[in-house]
Amino acid sequence: MTEDQSVTEAATLRRIRRWIVIFIVCLVLSGLTAFPLEAETRWLAGLVDGSPIAEHFPAAATWVERVREGVADTNVRYPFLAYGTDWLAFAHLVIAIAFWGPYRDPVRNVWVIRWAMTACAAIIPLALICGPLRGIPLAWRFVDMSFGVIGVIPLLIVLRGIQRVERAEAARRSAQALAA
Repeated sequence: MTEDQSVTEAATLRRIRRWIVIFIVCLVLSGLTAFPLEAETRWLAGLVDGSPIAEHFPAAATWVERVREGVADTNVRYPFLAYGTDWLAFAHLVIAIAFWGPYRDPVRNVWVIRWAMTACAAIIPLALICGPLRGIPLAWRFVDMSFGVIGVIPLLIVLRGIQRVERAEAARRSAQALAA
């Protein structure tokens, strides 16, 4: 391997790891926001109330207020249901930990990236099937689906980088075999 190839491969690995860190941070933030739902929905409702959003999109403002009321009422009457969102938060944090493998050795752990891309794709049918069953407005289902669409972008960048590193490693092994 030439020095230029070594530098390029090292730069590719740095870029891969940078995108993995971004993905991990987003998973952690997404998980942590599942804990304080009542405070967050109260904050969002306060933000929307009296804003141009409420004026131009009254259905969205009504939905936000309904969600705020539902979360608050549920927490008063059935606080144990919030335990489900605690587990959702925990799952995000555990999934973030799974990316430690690809961070350390992207080529060996490429399966985690492919699995995550599959999970991003699976968000779309989940939102389309379960959203109507739970009375979620179509616009909000598109917001939910956007997590899968946006989430797959860094994963595609990582996968392409891993494939570059794999090709470089294969070329290096081939050259070593020919030299032997």
